[in-house]
Amino acid sequence: MKRKLIQITVFAAALVVGAALPATAQSTEPLFPVTLGKQLAERASNYTEVSLDRKMLDFASHFMNSKDDAEGKRIVEKLNGVYVRSYEFDKPGQYTPADLDAIRHQFDTPEWSALVKTRSKGATDDADIYMKLVNGEVQGMFILNAEEKELNFVFISGPIRPEDLQDISGNFGIPSGTYKMTMKSEKAQKKADEKAQKPEDKAQKDEQP
Repeated sequence: MKRKLIQITVFAAALVVGAALPATAQSTEPLFPVTLGKQLAERASNYTEVSLDRKMLDFASHFMNSKDDAEGKRIVEKLNGVYVRSYEFDKPGQYTPADLDAIRHQFDTPEWSALVKTRSKGATDDADIYMKLVNGEVQGMFILNAEEKELNFVFISGPIRPEDLQDISGNFGIPSGTYKMTMKSEKAQKKADEKAQKPEDKAQKDEQP
């Protein structure tokens, strides 16, 4: 109960600070890298937007003083920003595979690499994890989680690893299930890669004299 209260307090405090800052201060970080945001918000029955730059993260992290949050606070102190968009729809079909492809297209750059790509019929159970690599070090992460009546996008700017999500999920507007979803998607991707590799290994073995 205490941890839940801390999470709610951090989220609420961050939103208050965000509303109080002038537009110029909020624009110091790059815009959240998701197209179609306005259209998706108009279709959604519930819509949550969280945009925390470095200054807002500093303020919000002051509420993370318990021992349970110590590691999460250490991780957040290194970040440049956390940006979350969550959409809930009252019926299926409010987004299309093309909508998701338009969002993914923004990460078709040399700096970004796809760690996980899972696809489903109608894009109603898709997951993507992109990592930004700069000089061999991770400097950003983008997570897309699509369900039949829900879409979640999490963009984290700064040094972050998938395992770090265990300590910050549930804070700063990041959905509490993000870490579990990430680990599940990674395992599914690894299994798919291993399955795809077996025919190649067999073919190479058959070619050997």
